Amino acid sequence: MTNKIKAVLLVAGEGKRLRPYTLDRPKCMVEIGGVSLIDRQLSILKSEGVDDIVMIGGYKAEMLKREGIRLKVNPRFYETNMVWTLFSAEEELEGDLIISYGDIVYSQTILKALLNSDADIAVTIDKEWESYWRERNENPLDDAETLRLREDGTISEIGQKPKKISEIDGQYMGLMKFSSKGLTQIKSIFHAALDSGNLLNKPIENAYMTDLLQAAINSNILVMSVPVNGDWVEVDTVEDMQSKVTKNRLQRII
Repeated sequence: MTNKIKAVLLVAGEGKRLRPYTLDRPKCMVEIGGVSLIDRQLSILKSEGVDDIVMIGGYKAEMLKREGIRLKVNPRFYETNMVWTLFSAEEELEGDLIISYGDIVYSQTILKALLNSDADIAVTIDKEWESYWRERNENPLDDAETLRLREDGTISEIGQKPKKISEIDGQYMGLMKFSSKGLTQIKSIFHAALDSGNLLNKPIENAYMTDLLQAAINSNILVMSVPVNGDWVEVDTVEDMQSKVTKNRLQRII
């Protein structure tokens, strides 16, 4: 599978919470230990033979150019969110596809687990999220999202604001895989939302990937979890970028 699969990286964001480090570069190009988040992620993808890669940029997109990687642009990046960025390159949404956020780095082990899933829609979730979130936030519920699992491992709820830890069976990471069938299903959800003007009662331009996944779940489409345990980082803030926990986790990953 790995030689046929494509990766689409959502890298349009500016990363305002990472200023001043993002004043001259996209969020995904912030460096830790002299290596940018995006270059770390590209290295992991290529280590598993995933070399058909598309980046969808926006803010300072010209800095994202890499040899052998296609660069698409969401011209409305400053006023839209992840779903709009993804569908800015709808022509690329064919076949088997990994979709990843640009502000994360994950291990080869996590990527292998995702590649090994045969679900039409597979979403990696961190079962050990709570200790990581406690190191990043005074209150672990800050910046966390609900994620509830059914007994068969499919996701029943994702992306809401949690009131308590028990509403989170694992943390959404921003890394997922779709088969051709899965892509057809989310395209159908997107175009229905485009026609109606909203997705889960918010303007389609402002929708997150979790909104798209929840809308699929609401339409009785199966969204399967791929449980992982740590071995990834998310860099959202200057504190994340400078913290020992980020550096320690990155050393374990690569």
